[in-house]
Amino acid sequence: MAIPTDSGAPMTCDVLVIGSGAGGLSTAITARKYGLDVVVIEKEAYFGGTTAFSGGVLWIPGNRHARANGANDTREAAKTYMRNETGAFFDEAAVDAFLDIGPQMLDFFERETEVKFVPTLYPDYHPDVQGGVDIGRSVVAAPYDARKLGGDIARLRPPLQTITFIGMMFNSSNADLKHFFNATRSLKSALYVAKRLGSHLKDLALYRRGVQITSGNALAARLAKTALAMGIPIHTNTAAQELIVSDGGVKGAVVEGPAGEMRIAARRGVVLACGGFSHDVARIAKAYPHVMRGGEHCSPVPKGNTGDGARMAERVGAQVPIRYPQPAAWMPVSRVPMRDGTFGVFPHLVDRYKPGIIGVTRKGTRFTNESNSYHDVGAAMIEACRGEKETAMWLICNHATIRKYGLGFAKPAPVPLGPLLRNGYLVRGRTLAELARRAGIDAAALEATVRAYDEGAARGKDREFGRGSTSFNRYLADPEHKPNPCVAPVGDGPYYALKVVMGDLGTFDGITTAVTGEVLDAHGGAIQGLYAVGNDRASIMGGNYPGAGITLGPIMTFGYITGRRLAGMADVQAGTHALNMRQSATV
Repeated sequence: MAIPTDSGAPMTCDVLVIGSGAGGLSTAITARKYGLDVVVIEKEAYFGGTTAFSGGVLWIPGNRHARANGANDTREAAKTYMRNETGAFFDEAAVDAFLDIGPQMLDFFERETEVKFVPTLYPDYHPDVQGGVDIGRSVVAAPYDARKLGGDIARLRPPLQTITFIGMMFNSSNADLKHFFNATRSLKSALYVAKRLGSHLKDLALYRRGVQITSGNALAARLAKTALAMGIPIHTNTAAQELIVSDGGVKGAVVEGPAGEMRIAARRGVVLACGGFSHDVARIAKAYPHVMRGGEHCSPVPKGNTGDGARMAERVGAQVPIRYPQPAAWMPVSRVPMRDGTFGVFPHLVDRYKPGIIGVTRKGTRFTNESNSYHDVGAAMIEACRGEKETAMWLICNHATIRKYGLGFAKPAPVPLGPLLRNGYLVRGRTLAELARRAGIDAAALEATVRAYDEGAARGKDREFGRGSTSFNRYLADPEHKPNPCVAPVGDGPYYALKVVMGDLGTFDGITTAVTGEVLDAHGGAIQGLYAVGNDRASIMGGNYPGAGITLGPIMTFGYITGRRLAGMADVQAGTHALNMRQSATV
C-alpha cells in the first residue's frame, strides 16, 4: 500500500511510526489498542524490517512460558545477571522497567494479538556468570501460515536467502535440523524431509515463496497481520525525508512515496523505528573498530538500515553518541557467490559449535572458543586482528566433518560441494600445508595448531580455550558426540577452509532516550513529540550480548511501554523508576 498524494490535503494521525520491524509494529499496535489513530510507513518494498531476517527469539526473564515449564529463575537473579553483563553501562531505571514490564508485554501480545510464542531450551550465553541460567529466559515466535496475510503476503520481507534451503525455512528447534542432517542415514528422517520438501515445492508453485514460516519471519508476519487487522495502514515504498518541527516540537514528517512527496501530521508524536545504522557507511566508519582500520564489513541486515532515524533525530537536537566498546551485535559471516554474480551473506550461527571444526586467523592460530556466541566470537576476532587491515578468520575441518555437518553455506551430504569449490567459496587441500597455501594462511603455524588441538581433542578436551565447558557451548553442538559434543580432532585430510569476515545483527549504539522512549536533547530534556524504539534507540545491554533474544525482547518491551506512553497510559516515577501501569477498559 502506498500513500496517495494530494498536496492540498496532508494526512493527519495521532502517531506516525517510521519503520515496520518489531519495534515499530509493537509500538503501533499498543498505541492503537489504547485508542490512537496510527500510521506506519516503511521505505522499503517489504514490511518486517530486520525482524523478518532474525531468529524471532525474545529474551524475557520471568515469562509465563518459563514458569509453566518449571524454570528456576528469579527477578533478582536476572537483575544481577544484567548488572554483571552491562558493567559500567548498567541503567537501573531501564533494567527495572524491562524486567517488570517484559512479562506483561508478552502476555498482552499473546492475549490481544495474532502474536504467539513457544518456549525454547536456550541457555543464557554466559550461564556461568552470576545470575545466569541454563534454561528459561528465551521464547521464540510460533510458526505461522503466511497465507493468512492474504494479498499482503507479497509485501512480507522474505527470509534471508542464504539460510534457507530453496526458500524453505527451518523450525527453530534442533529436532527439525536433525532430520535434514540425518536424511541419508535414517529412514524416518528421509521420510520427514521428503514430506517437507514436497509441501514446500507446492507452495513455491502457488505463491512463489515458502508460506510455512518460522522464526523472525513468523514474528514479523504475526505483527503485521495484527496491525493490518486493526486498521493500521502499513505504507511500503514510503520514506521519511525530514521531521516537521513547529511550536518547539516535532509535529510530523515529510515523506516520499511512489506518487511523490507529502506531509503527514502527527498529533501525539513521531516514532523513529528505522532499524539502526548497520548500512550507514559514514557512521560505521567511526563506530566499528575493524572498519576504522580499513577492514571489510558485510552486514546481513536489510540494506535499508542506513541510519535514517539517527540522522533525522540529530537534525532536531538529539544525541547519537558512540558509547559502547562493542557498538553492534557482531555476527561472523561469509560472502556467498550467487548465480547472478552478486554475493549473499551467510551468518555463522550453527557450524562453529560442531566437533571437528576450528577457527584460525591468517597467522594460522586459534584465538577463541569457537563455541561461544556469535557476538563473543566476533569481538574476539576484532581483537585478534588488531593492528591488521583485514579482520577475518578461516573455519577449518576435514572431509568427514563437512559431509556430516556442512560448513557455512555448504550443506551436509548428499548436497555436492563441487559448485562451492569452483566458485571459490570453499578452499580444499589434500594436506594442511596445501590448504594453507591456497587460503593464504601461515602453513607451519596451522600444522602446529591442528597438531596441538588434536592431541587434547582426542580425549574431548580443548586445553587452550575450554570449548564445551558451558551449557550454551553444548546447546548447538552434537549431543551424540562423546565425551564432548563440541570437540573432536580435525583429523586426517583432505581439508577445507572457509573465510569468515565481520558482520552484525544490528546496532547497539543509538539515539539517547528516556525509559519511556522520548528522544532526549544534549541537556537531557525530552524533544517534544519525538520517540525512538527498536535499534534506533540505544540498547540497554551496554554493548554486550547476554542471551538469545536480547535485542527483540527489549525492543518489544520498550515498544509496548512507548505505545502506552503515547496513549497517556504509562509514566516513570522519579526516584523509584517504577512504571505506573494504569489499566484500560479497552484491554
